[in-house]
Amino acid sequence: MDRAIADSIQSQRKRRRWLVVAAGVLLALGAVLAFRTVLKPRLRRADMLTATVETGEVEASLTAAGTVIPGREAVLTSPIQSTIRRVAVAVGARVKPGETILELDKELANSSLAKLDDEQLRNQNKNSQLQLTLERSLTDLRAQAQVQAVKVRSLQSALRDEQQLLKIGGGTAENVRQAELNLTVAQLEADRLTRQIQTQQRSNAADVRELGYTVSMQQRSIAELATKLRQADISSQQAGVLTWVNDNLGTTVQAGDALARVADLSSFRVRATISDSYADALHQGDPVKVRINDLDLRGTVASISPSVDKGVVTFYAQLDNPHHPALRPNLRADVFVITRAHHGVLRVKNGPFYQGGKEQPVFVLTNDGRVVRRTVRFGDSNFDFVQITGGLRAGEEIVVSDMKEHLDTPELTLKD
Repeated sequence: MDRAIADSIQSQRKRRRWLVVAAGVLLALGAVLAFRTVLKPRLRRADMLTATVETGEVEASLTAAGTVIPGREAVLTSPIQSTIRRVAVAVGARVKPGETILELDKELANSSLAKLDDEQLRNQNKNSQLQLTLERSLTDLRAQAQVQAVKVRSLQSALRDEQQLLKIGGGTAENVRQAELNLTVAQLEADRLTRQIQTQQRSNAADVRELGYTVSMQQRSIAELATKLRQADISSQQAGVLTWVNDNLGTTVQAGDALARVADLSSFRVRATISDSYADALHQGDPVKVRINDLDLRGTVASISPSVDKGVVTFYAQLDNPHHPALRPNLRADVFVITRAHHGVLRVKNGPFYQGGKEQPVFVLTNDGRVVRRTVRFGDSNFDFVQITGGLRAGEEIVVSDMKEHLDTPELTLKD
């Protein structure tokens, strides 16, 4: 015969079943939480770079590559075609005005000068001969004119005689007309000789001037070559430091070839190049920031080259402090041409996170050890900072390293 189960035993069994169910639910919840924890991405703080949002100045700029050059530099060129004979000053030494830096061989130039002197003597002799020849021809014409004048006077007397004879009946009208004709012909010949003498005088003067021009040009050539010979001992007109010299003895140089450079190293400027795509945004007088080994120097765009060479535009920047001790010739520098400036705005340090757009997601560090994705709006930027126009507050810390692998993740766990 079956006996009824006691109520206490049934209650105990129900509690046991509820405990088993509750334990199963808790175990399932723990497993889910553990699984989510395992799957949730984690990020080591040591593997990322962060920056704090702050209030400050952001200067929008164009980036150019620059080189420090002397404020004044004289390029000394060869005045003649010659060969390098001697170098008197070493590179890096200071030179005084008029001090000989380099000597050229003058033998060929001296020979050319002697040849020019000989040609000048020949031209002067030609000038004397020409004047004698011209004077002789003019003297002959004048003598012919004098003879013709005597002939005219004789024919005038003969005409008067024929006219007198015609009056007294001792002559004929035909004789008178013949005498008149002879006189007319003689006068025409006299006029011709007079005009020929005038023409000959003008021609003589032109020939003398032409040869005079030849003599004058030859004299200038002689003086020019003599001056170049004196300049064959290459020297500087200004004091400075010899920054370069062609020290290849015996090398042939042409007239106009650079032989040495003397620079005034007490002041400097910057020569910079930038892509021609930014040429329209570059203006004379624009402020610039020149960065040399983490040192920033201010200045302005002094001049812009009007030509484009291989896709780049060259411009020169005048520094506010051209005498700074950090400046050296040929020192590389980053040049930032400032186009706009914003003061008292939110900014953050530039880094790989910034893609150059006006809006993009960034990762913000929270106080509870999480890294949360947030969409942020940006303004102008430069090499150092990016302007923030929305989405962040001053004092917040963001990840500035490259986070492309986590762009689809809304939240990351931060671990030490």
